[in-house]
Amino acid sequence: MVPTPATPDTLNEVGVLKRREIEARILIPVLEALGQEFGRERVLAITRDVIVDVARQQGRALAEQTGGNGLTDLARGLEAWRKGNALEMDVLEASPERYSFNVTRCRYAEMYKALGVPELGALLSCNRDYSLVEGFNGAVDLERTQTIMQGASHCDFRFRVKQPGEAGT
Repeated sequence: MVPTPATPDTLNEVGVLKRREIEARILIPVLEALGQEFGRERVLAITRDVIVDVARQQGRALAEQTGGNGLTDLARGLEAWRKGNALEMDVLEASPERYSFNVTRCRYAEMYKALGVPELGALLSCNRDYSLVEGFNGAVDLERTQTIMQGASHCDFRFRVKQPGEAGT
């Protein structure tokens, strides 16, 4: 488990795209060196676990920052991920029970490709989405069947509030 930082995380103020680039430029050479020393698959599995824990914590922090954990709060909180035209989105539905959108352009995927590590983009970015939502509100379900990062034409995000009695509520 990753320890909770003593001070609030305000790094998203620069925009999440810029934050992910900074993280990637530090992590990529570290992951490569650790992979050579200890085996790439094991290092990536540990990295995946750490990122999931961090994302869960960031989801809790996002709920605190937005002052709530409903889908309207989540939609407002996701503005940091869009900063600097990082994502082009078509919102399909926005209600207290459902929030659905397609990402039609993802500059995160473009950035990882430009850094020469398109295969790490899903690990370092997309991998966080489900855990972020879990930390934000365990009663919110995310379904996503495809991502631009993995070669699809768009990412399909479908959030919904689980009904009482469903797992995680």
